[in-house]
Amino acid sequence: MENLQLLAMIQAYTGIGIGLIIGLGAAGACVGIGIMCASFLEGAARQPEMIPALQAKVFLLLGLIDASFIIGVGLAMMFAFANPLLGVVAAH
Repeated sequence: MENLQLLAMIQAYTGIGIGLIIGLGAAGACVGIGIMCASFLEGAARQPEMIPALQAKVFLLLGLIDASFIIGVGLAMMFAFANPLLGVVAAH
């Protein structure tokens, strides 16, 4: 019975961790993209001739910020579907 309770606790804490990884990752990406795009618009308003150079950098950084969130989702899915912590309980 103790083994079953340990398994349930691991799955419960893993679920909480998955929610934090995805939720905080999404919030951080949204805040970062919002700040970056606001700065881009301010810079474009001040110097319109710099828009093509700034726009290329903004799109590159948009991809990098989104990639960090997607990596976090991938790690969360690994813990959801192939949790390495459950193997420790099965070994006992």
